[in-house]
Amino acid sequence: MARGRLRIYLGAAPGVGKTYAMLNEGWRRHTRGTDVVVGFLETHGRKLTAEQLRDLEVLARRRLTHHEALFEEMDVDAILARAPQVALVDELAHSNVQGARNANRWQDVEELLEAGIDVVSTLNIQHLESLNDVVERITGVKQHETIPDAVVRAAEQVELVDMTPEAVRRRMAHGNIYAPEKVDASLANYFRPGNLGALRELALLWVADRVDAALHDYMAAHGIAEPWETRERVMVALTGGPGREDLIRRAARMATRTKSELLGVHVRPHGLAATEPAFLDRHRTLLEQLGGEFREVVGDDVARALFAVARAEHVTQLVLGTSRRSRWTEFLRGSVVNSVIRGSGSIDVHVISTPTDDAPKPSLPRRRLAAVSPRRRTAGFLLAAVGLPLLSVVLIGLPDEIALSSVLLLYLSLTVGIAAVGGLLPGLISAVGASLLGNYYFTPPLHTWTIDAPENVLALIVLVVVAAVVSTLVDLAARRDAEATRASTESAALARLAGTLLDSPDPLPRLVQDLRTTFQLDAAAILRHHDDGTWSVEAAAGTPVPAAPTDGSDALELSADTTLVVDGPRTPADDRRVLAAFAAQLAVAVSNRSLQAEAASASHLAEGNRLRTALLAAVSHDLRTPLASIKASATSLLQTDVDWTPDATREFVEAIVVDADRLNTLVGNLLDMSRLQTDTIAPTSRPVGLEEVRPGGADWPEPSRPPGRRGRARVAATSHGRPGAARTRRRQSR
Repeated sequence: MARGRLRIYLGAAPGVGKTYAMLNEGWRRHTRGTDVVVGFLETHGRKLTAEQLRDLEVLARRRLTHHEALFEEMDVDAILARAPQVALVDELAHSNVQGARNANRWQDVEELLEAGIDVVSTLNIQHLESLNDVVERITGVKQHETIPDAVVRAAEQVELVDMTPEAVRRRMAHGNIYAPEKVDASLANYFRPGNLGALRELALLWVADRVDAALHDYMAAHGIAEPWETRERVMVALTGGPGREDLIRRAARMATRTKSELLGVHVRPHGLAATEPAFLDRHRTLLEQLGGEFREVVGDDVARALFAVARAEHVTQLVLGTSRRSRWTEFLRGSVVNSVIRGSGSIDVHVISTPTDDAPKPSLPRRRLAAVSPRRRTAGFLLAAVGLPLLSVVLIGLPDEIALSSVLLLYLSLTVGIAAVGGLLPGLISAVGASLLGNYYFTPPLHTWTIDAPENVLALIVLVVVAAVVSTLVDLAARRDAEATRASTESAALARLAGTLLDSPDPLPRLVQDLRTTFQLDAAAILRHHDDGTWSVEAAAGTPVPAAPTDGSDALELSADTTLVVDGPRTPADDRRVLAAFAAQLAVAVSNRSLQAEAASASHLAEGNRLRTALLAAVSHDLRTPLASIKASATSLLQTDVDWTPDATREFVEAIVVDADRLNTLVGNLLDMSRLQTDTIAPTSRPVGLEEVRPGGADWPEPSRPPGRRGRARVAATSHGRPGAARTRRRQSR
């Protein structure tokens, strides 16, 4: 039996219309003749949502008792027995009550899919496991019902149900989401405009990432190697050298004009520290300030490494700076710009001239701080193949016969040069070749392989030995330089590690990315273990992201509940020390993130307490004044030893009404101020006339006052709630 297909309506927050869309989809299929049933529906009392049910068949729910309370869950057995073509299942991330068939509803849906039933379901972005901690930091609410991202990514269709934050808040204010008694609290807390905007952006980015991954899989499945220009992406190559800030700014302007993404890539050869770390850090900071993303990759072939990143990221435009290498360096190592242009394919390559005022003057190429490269070894072989025959021809063509010692010294000089360029193997081969040529053409008897004089034998042996020693020393020096460079690389990595921890308020993502780059890993992730046995991702870099410690090639415990998981080549024993340093810094970063979250929560509570204290201090007098007047008037009316006239009684009642209205206005103002501070309502600014806000003054007549106003004012001003004082003032007034 073919597996059923899953379609999910994904929303940023409750009330955006996911269930509404699910029911409409079920109705459309029903009208086309498809057998559709509603396996589980939760309308939350929303009338408009319930109306979309129309005449769709609704299966009865299963009733379960837990702790003497009755719960209703989806009846999986009833749906399997009914065997419809499509089942509508609301709230995919719901956790079932204890005693149900499965612990989670998405596991119930898996059974339906395995039975060949198509399922249409709904989900909010805050229930995704990978975003659980992010949503908690944004909204302050921890979601206990989560669903693994892999379940959602495996769906055949994920459709985003989008709505602006203002539209969601209007629906909330109209009572279309929650009951009226919950509206004010919801608008002031979870449904704040900032929260809804952040959740909406999370949903859009998650769906866009899934679409991008689906496109990448499609292109890989169909053998499409060239990038499709579905979205412009500009990549700038960073060397870490001085004077490249203009190149980054030029690339940023190109990305801004085309509304495209900006990516900066630095290629670090194997075993080498980044060139000019100070400039590279400056370039990284500038790139991030301009909205770009920095990547550091490892590779000896710069052009090939750039193309690997460009094809992986579907880059459409590649920006390079003009080369500052000398002619000699380009001859030995090749031109990166030319290699990129030749292999660019459909990628547009922009070569930007950069200012050279602060660039170092051209000089002889410095010796590479690594073992002899294949390019240098090839150059050594070519030099031996061309130089030895050419030198022999020149020496043979000399008119006067020269001494054998001079010939051997010339051969020795050429051999030493070949060894210095190509290393051990070209040096040894050139030494043997020089000795054979010197023996055949210049050692008596000529044009034979025999040697008459013993001193000539010694001279040829010395030639071979000296050339072999020089070649060995060159190779040994290269190895020592490689070891020294390795130590320098470790020091640079540790220095960047410490700098990242100090510079960034949340260095965890950048530390994980640096770890992946330094050790050339496929992926690295910080996983947090929960009490229910599940794992969540704190930070990750690379793909696929490990979801559990068993998914990686190595795992290091950072704390009691966090683990570093890496996936890629096994870390050599020599690198374990640096990996342990990374793990220690990651543990500090994880701890700092927890402390920052606690500090932010404490700061929020302290700010709320200060605000409440200030409000109470500011309004206590204004609240107490009308209360004192009401108290005095009511107490006077309750006196049995005084016979109040009807006019006096009416005056007391009017005073109570006026002061009650005044008190009501004060309380209303306090509530409005509270709503303004929580963004529940937004003030509207407009020009008004002065008479609308200042009804009284030098040019206006005194506003009329209700009868008894002056007497009530004297009561409020002098009595302070003392009945005797109130009666005294009233008698004087009469």
